[in-house]
Amino acid sequence: MPAGLHDLSQSIFASLGGAGLTNSLNLPDAQRICLLLVDGLGSDVVEKYGSQFPSLSALTSSAQLHSTFPSTTATALATLGTGTLPGIHGMLGYTIRVPRSGDPGRLLNALKWDERVDPTMWQSQPTLYERVIADGIKSSYIAAKRYEGTGFSRATLRGSDYLGANYPEDMVALAKKALQAPRAFAYVYVNNVDNAGHNDGVGSAKYMDALTFVDGLIHQLTQALPSGTQLLLTADHGMVNVGEKYVLGKENSLMEDVTVLGGEPRARHVYVREGALADVQARWESEIGDRVDFYTKESVAELIGGEVSLDSEERLGDLIAVPRGEMILIDPSREAQESKMIGHHGGTTKTEIEIPLLTAAL
Repeated sequence: MPAGLHDLSQSIFASLGGAGLTNSLNLPDAQRICLLLVDGLGSDVVEKYGSQFPSLSALTSSAQLHSTFPSTTATALATLGTGTLPGIHGMLGYTIRVPRSGDPGRLLNALKWDERVDPTMWQSQPTLYERVIADGIKSSYIAAKRYEGTGFSRATLRGSDYLGANYPEDMVALAKKALQAPRAFAYVYVNNVDNAGHNDGVGSAKYMDALTFVDGLIHQLTQALPSGTQLLLTADHGMVNVGEKYVLGKENSLMEDVTVLGGEPRARHVYVREGALADVQARWESEIGDRVDFYTKESVAELIGGEVSLDSEERLGDLIAVPRGEMILIDPSREAQESKMIGHHGGTTKTEIEIPLLTAAL
């Protein structure tokens, strides 16, 4: 399996002196590391546009990493935070059905959360930030103030200090302060590239403006962070611009026997009426099987890490549908919202799963 975000986080904390962790990426020993995670910045974007941005292009390409399946923020950031694969931590997509939540059951939106779900029980794996406290490593997470205290933050960032900042100069100042500790990790997260991609498309004017913002942030970090800091840059996933839009259940029978539709347009978790899986799968394969890959709970195991916990098995869709190319599968109940987005992610294309690891020694 190609190196992924779980390898990156384990390698970061192993290089800082964390016990029992594997530095599979061979990162140099360090006293302080700053990770800038740019949501939605696929490797293809760095290759295509990187030369236009001096601070971004000045970083050294260290490794080619792969995102998770699905290649979506909730799953990828949980993998980074725990150092485990999705089959273990159980954050299996943007929206996932909550087991034993009634008939037909309700969906948990991992990024908006549902306070009826305890984050520490839903994602019960210890985070790496918790694990390295005993090793004297202080972890700080620097991101927009609105994410502080959310269910997703409580599920994936336990053990780190949340430092809320809405402006780049504040992010830089907080990162600089956080790295004054003897052994410290500062994790800076920005999502304006992802937002621009969703709303206007990869390569659009607003997308390029977002890259300009990131380039400026890189410059500020390289100028301000303490000497001896290792600066790393990566992403959670890449993004494709939409091609074919296919509305499920519109002029077809694909929603027949489907009780709940989860996931997102590039990676659908399909929950079906008991005993109806074979019929549902046959209908979907007959209708769109030439453009979509299908997985069951059993066959998707390899994509989510091989080992699948009981919690994860219960949460997975009975059928998982992953469009090829640039197709999206639209939930008929969310057609207006999903069809207007230009950039999408979640699938298994090279564009969605290949993410950069760029470095600089300050």
